[in-house]
Amino acid sequence: MNMHWKSRIIAAVLAGIGLAAMAGAASAAGPTCKDGAIKVGAVSTVTGPADFSEVPKATQAAFDAVNAAGGINGCKIDYTIADDKADPAVAAQAARDLIDNKEAVALVGSASLLDCAVNSATYSRKKILSVQGLGVDAACFSSPNVAPVNVGPYTLSTAMAYYATSELKTKKLCAFFIIIGGTQEAYKKAIENWEKISGQKIHLLDLTLPFQGDLTPYVIKARDAGCDAVLTNQVEPQVVQLIKTVDAQKITGINWLFLAPGYTEQVAKALADTKQPIYVGTEWEPYTEKNSAANAQWIADMQKANRPLTAFSQGGYLAAELFLKVVASIDGEVTRESVAKALHDMEPLTNPLAGSPYVFGKAKTHSPMQATKVMKLEAGAWKVETPDWVVLPQAK
Repeated sequence: MNMHWKSRIIAAVLAGIGLAAMAGAASAAGPTCKDGAIKVGAVSTVTGPADFSEVPKATQAAFDAVNAAGGINGCKIDYTIADDKADPAVAAQAARDLIDNKEAVALVGSASLLDCAVNSATYSRKKILSVQGLGVDAACFSSPNVAPVNVGPYTLSTAMAYYATSELKTKKLCAFFIIIGGTQEAYKKAIENWEKISGQKIHLLDLTLPFQGDLTPYVIKARDAGCDAVLTNQVEPQVVQLIKTVDAQKITGINWLFLAPGYTEQVAKALADTKQPIYVGTEWEPYTEKNSAANAQWIADMQKANRPLTAFSQGGYLAAELFLKVVASIDGEVTRESVAKALHDMEPLTNPLAGSPYVFGKAKTHSPMQATKVMKLEAGAWKVETPDWVVLPQAK
């Protein structure tokens, strides 16, 4: 009899333990973390020839807001920004430190001149993924472990060429590109993709545009070749220099198309007096549109964090927001492996800042953002030329 009761008591206890375990499992649904923190990092160029720090700083602001609200299911984001100083050796060491010493589960909001080129092999070997806030070098768009949240200069080149022929009715498109590092093939591929989409052939392709120097020979070349539109990948100072050179040569009848680095208020002010038709492609919702509903949450969050409202901050903010959604979908411990699985298996995520849904996926290369809005310079101010997103069709 005593043995019978003992058996029943043991059975009841075991059943209770089972129920408690089940209840615990149910309450643990969602992401969990060791020591209350999810460790994340970014490799960015902060000092050196460029300063992309606004990208990861906006990522930091988005993470800080989540942390202040209690984190994701109680997990705070522990974020480290590493400056690669545009030095390959420093970039390599920064990545190793974040992965091996900081134990980052993912990289989020990175923005660098050379991070992807230097570290993509390391990311593949260490099985860590990067939700890049600003993909700059070509390797950012040709690595299985990196998926930028921006359109990037190569896809944007194709998109602006497509806009020139589909909307501006360009017949003789010319392209002048600055080639830095291993970008030549990427820019040539961008033009080839446009040729497949449009059915046209590039009228003139010049890959010798200098980063610094006299631009007079190039504008004369464009004029003499009969270009009715010219696309370049110049950054802010060179955009101003090119248009001032065009005006000095009294050249008319050409549409001038630039990529996102030309979309700044400084460029607009510097070229306030020009009559040249100037167009730029954006990577996200135009940041100068302060009344845009798509920008409302980003503006509110950046102002609360006392961060400037720039296109760079849009990229960092968007990387954080998309990453947070992916992490929130994880049931169980947030590790490098679980984050990688969630990013590989994720459904496309939309955000009003972007014209394309973002998805990481399992492809060998990633360029998920395929849409732009085009801005036109009018009397020293940028005006939205395409209220609807210009979505790049697939090459035939």
